[in-house]
Amino acid sequence: MTGRSSVALLFALLTASPAFGQASTPAGRIKFAVGTAFVVHAGQRIPATVGIPVYEQDSLATGADGRVGITLRDDTRLSIGPQTTIELSRFVYAQSDSQFSFVLKVVRGVVAYVSGRIAKLSPDAVRLETPSAIIGVRGTRLGIEVGS
Repeated sequence: MTGRSSVALLFALLTASPAFGQASTPAGRIKFAVGTAFVVHAGQRIPATVGIPVYEQDSLATGADGRVGITLRDDTRLSIGPQTTIELSRFVYAQSDSQFSFVLKVVRGVVAYVSGRIAKLSPDAVRLETPSAIIGVRGTRLGIEVGS
């Protein structure tokens, strides 16, 4: 293998791998953040501020004075209250391929949910999980409270 083709192969491998900095498409963005609130992304705790992206597999946590609002790419809206922890376990919104999946784990606290296009296009693809229940959503607004 020549030096030039080795460099081309190495470049292709590095740019194709998410482990080398190529981020996936964000699931959504933070629209408002008040008080103590964090996004946990790839093991790092990042202060929640307006505009930062939220990705599949991220967690969000608020303190006693914290509240966060998130809008996902399919227009799902989430508002989380004080002392709340959620995990965005799965988010797939590929309308051109008809691939949809949304799984949100509410670990503790209070969450308001307003369904977006995933719930309208594929209601069975939406699942909200708590420590003691799994909720299937058929396009709606709802509030969830999980005690600690």
